[in-house]
Amino acid sequence: MSSHSHAAKATFPTESGEGLTAKADLTVLDRINRVVERCLEVFTVGLLLSLTVIVLAAVALRTFGGSLPWYDEVASINLAWLSFYGACLAALKRSHMGFPGLITKAPIALRSTLFITSELIVIGFFAVVGWFGYQVLDVLAWDALIALPSIGLDVTQSVIPLSAALFIVCELLSLPHAWRKMCEGVNSEEEEIAEAIRLAEEDLKEHRS
Repeated sequence: MSSHSHAAKATFPTESGEGLTAKADLTVLDRINRVVERCLEVFTVGLLLSLTVIVLAAVALRTFGGSLPWYDEVASINLAWLSFYGACLAALKRSHMGFPGLITKAPIALRSTLFITSELIVIGFFAVVGWFGYQVLDVLAWDALIALPSIGLDVTQSVIPLSAALFIVCELLSLPHAWRKMCEGVNSEEEEIAEAIRLAEEDLKEHRS
């Protein structure tokens, strides 16, 4: 394996419509981002597949007159876990809804202020959610699922403090890259559109060939 670090290329559209190609070395932070992203993808896909299997099994059993007594509870908990950890993956990819077009058109001083303020609000909010979610676990430890009494509610609801802490970690891991894009005035929406067009053109070339 070569001692030289790999390089990743990214094309960012400018306000004039021309592409700006940036070449950045793959740093330790980039590697950590990839590992965390891969782990979250595997975990969330696993949750989605398990939810699909549970739903299909419940439908099949009801068709033949049977039932899963724990279906309602487990399926709702699975969906909640998928939502929480999926939100962490979206935070790592900076895929949550926003207004990048308005931010990139603002002066750099205003962009920086809005960026820092929004990050503080998001991190502060999830810190509060995580703290109080952890405090509630002591109360829920005395209760359990109705259909599966061996599983305590503190286990099922542990997703709240864990995902809140993970969301903050993902937000911090993606912060340097998001800051650079903000300073360069890169519009993430235009970037995604340009990437989609590039992939469509590549597919079209493959079909023609």
